[in-house]
Amino acid sequence: MLEKESNPTISKSTGLPRKRFYRARAHSNPLSDSHFPVPVSPFHVDFSLHYPQFFPSTGEVSHLKKIQFADIGCGFGGLLISLSTLFPETLMIGMELRDKVTEYVKERILALRVSNLGQYQNISVVRTNSMKYIPNYFEKGQLMKMFFLFPDPHFKEKNHRRRVISPHLLDEYAYVLGVGGIIYTITDVEELGDWMKSCLESHPMFEALAEEELEADPVVKLLSCATEEGQKVARNGGQTFQAVFRRIVPTS
Repeated sequence: MLEKESNPTISKSTGLPRKRFYRARAHSNPLSDSHFPVPVSPFHVDFSLHYPQFFPSTGEVSHLKKIQFADIGCGFGGLLISLSTLFPETLMIGMELRDKVTEYVKERILALRVSNLGQYQNISVVRTNSMKYIPNYFEKGQLMKMFFLFPDPHFKEKNHRRRVISPHLLDEYAYVLGVGGIIYTITDVEELGDWMKSCLESHPMFEALAEEELEADPVVKLLSCATEEGQKVARNGGQTFQAVFRRIVPTS
């Protein structure tokens, strides 16, 4: 208790980390070299460090239970927190390039686990560059949901290659998504929304969800409100543009 009271990074009232001590630049250059460990393959990830309740020790790690949801560029972890109780038996991970933000999400999850015994054991976060290392973390057809919420728009045409949704990267996402797996995207930048939708529409391994499917999917409702970015857009009365597509087997 004394340690918590003397630690200014922890809120005394909630026990959660304070965001102001973990602030970082809004975006990082995904094409720059970063220095952090990267697993050689998905089989080299120590899941006991991420999900101790599901994988009690390194000696007992089993790959029978696998991560199924990936939040790409997870920010401060709002979506992960919301999804955790909605799908309590599903392992999910946030992938974030910024080191301070990643550390905040780690501390937030640990604090939630302490204050809500038995909950939030199915979520974790890793600092990595998802544009480079997706195949290092996930096997072919492993994922069932991928999220791209309010990504960096990279407005300048010369920087469009940095966008996290592109024809090239969709090939990789299609590889790690199982058939029927879903990509969720949302942005408050109309031009970027059109870009992401166009990339998905043009790719032979994705098809848009029908309107009735979107209305029935509880996850869709979280896209605009679960994250800090989404809440900010809502407060400012801004518009959002979403595209939700399913991984399919292309017809010959």
